[in-house]
Amino acid sequence: MSLGPMPQHLVSIGDLSAEGIVEVLEVAESFAEVERRAMKKVPTLKGKVVATVFFEESTRTRLSFETAAKRLSADVLSLSVASSSVKKGESLRDTVQTIEAMGIDLLIMRHGSSGAPLQASRWTEHAQVVNAGDGWHEHPSQGLLDCFTVRQAWAEQRSMAAAGTGATLFEGKQVLIVGDLAHSRVARSEVLAYTALGAEVTLAAPRTLLPANLDHWPVQVAEDFEEALGRADVVSVLRLQAERGSGECVPNLREFTSTFGLTEERMDRLKPGALVTHPGPMVRGVEISSRVADDPRCLVTTQVHNGVAVRMAILYLLLAGPRLEAAAIGQFAGAAA
Repeated sequence: MSLGPMPQHLVSIGDLSAEGIVEVLEVAESFAEVERRAMKKVPTLKGKVVATVFFEESTRTRLSFETAAKRLSADVLSLSVASSSVKKGESLRDTVQTIEAMGIDLLIMRHGSSGAPLQASRWTEHAQVVNAGDGWHEHPSQGLLDCFTVRQAWAEQRSMAAAGTGATLFEGKQVLIVGDLAHSRVARSEVLAYTALGAEVTLAAPRTLLPANLDHWPVQVAEDFEEALGRADVVSVLRLQAERGSGECVPNLREFTSTFGLTEERMDRLKPGALVTHPGPMVRGVEISSRVADDPRCLVTTQVHNGVAVRMAILYLLLAGPRLEAAAIGQFAGAAA
């Protein structure tokens, strides 16, 4: 059953209602089941053309989206910006419109400038746009897959079927996001997704690594990091983004680790059942210790695995037209097998 209209583009988590987020998670669960089968492809997007347009490199996100599109039987094109007309001085608008003129149905864009995918969505007439990360703004698919991974883990802990847990599984839960919040697009998407589902979000970071203005963020800032750890149901750890200047915001890495790193000692403060996530790539020994990264409560590998199913759900809901029941997705897989 469709739980609400899917937007034409996915630029921000804010483009989705709480019901829309739940729908993505529900459909992703169906595709996760497909992922466990011998025949992983379904023909739902056969004939559609998807292009990945990455102005910043991101091996995980690009491969995850391209794998998702191919599993849905879409044709996939990958634009190499290094050898494209952008390097010759062509404007972003001309590049986007040229790509659309080739018959592309959907553009997956990563860009170093906040707002670039939003602008691209205004320049296209027919092609849809998915934001794969823009500047310090957002990374909506990462926020969705983090919610999906946590939801899945909680459902398993409670021996509940994932279907039917909806948003209620997040009601009243405590989510602690720690690390380089000032430069993190993942943090913004996580805040919007978790709070839309009913969780309470707390931020923890050195003052120099907090966003300059939190007036419109539905969060609280931890006064005591150690105390906040003890209350958390989920700890989302973010790396220091040196490429965006975060190294200049802390005296040195050792001090950051000693004050805000998720060490083994701090892991012991977590309550039973608490989970740890990290969008990757991890810098072991800085924001997270190596043993914590390998702890069963740390879901990093599961997040990477789930990225394909969640991105399949996003592409499917945007491109497949009238939505099908989850059972129909399984029927497609059965027919393909």
